[in-house]
Amino acid sequence: MSEQAGISTAKEAADHELVLAFGRLQGAANRLEYILGRSLEVECGISHLTYEVLLILGRAPEPGLSMRAIAQEQVLTTGGATRLVDRMEAAGLVERVEDPGDRRGRLVRLTGLGEETAVGASRVHVENIKRYFVEPLPEADRERFAEDLRILSHAARDMLPRLP
Repeated sequence: MSEQAGISTAKEAADHELVLAFGRLQGAANRLEYILGRSLEVECGISHLTYEVLLILGRAPEPGLSMRAIAQEQVLTTGGATRLVDRMEAAGLVERVEDPGDRRGRLVRLTGLGEETAVGASRVHVENIKRYFVEPLPEADRERFAEDLRILSHAARDMLPRLP
């Protein structure tokens, strides 16, 4: 199989153009995640994961989302999503409410503080995205790059298994 890819040594593997390209994508994503996430922590007092859940809930229809839906959106286990939402609820960012479609079910939605936090953090985040993600790219390539990322993200999302 490695012969099909034109790889027969570790050096060829390390220098393969597709391996290098994907490594650069992964490296850039990891570094940007650190830079942007650290900024949210320092300037807004929340983790990047908390911020992402605030956004998911900000997009959600009333009366809120199930824990399963939050887990699916963030590629978390339902247990991991529950622990995160527990911390967010303790911080006053979200609340659990009865599910009108299921008497035993609970939904999660933003509180007023959660809404304010999402807005304030987004203002900080957008400025940092411009600075660290957009401005380094040639202006003529920015729109196409954003579209290519959307395509890759959706293709990868569609290949993930759905939670039961």
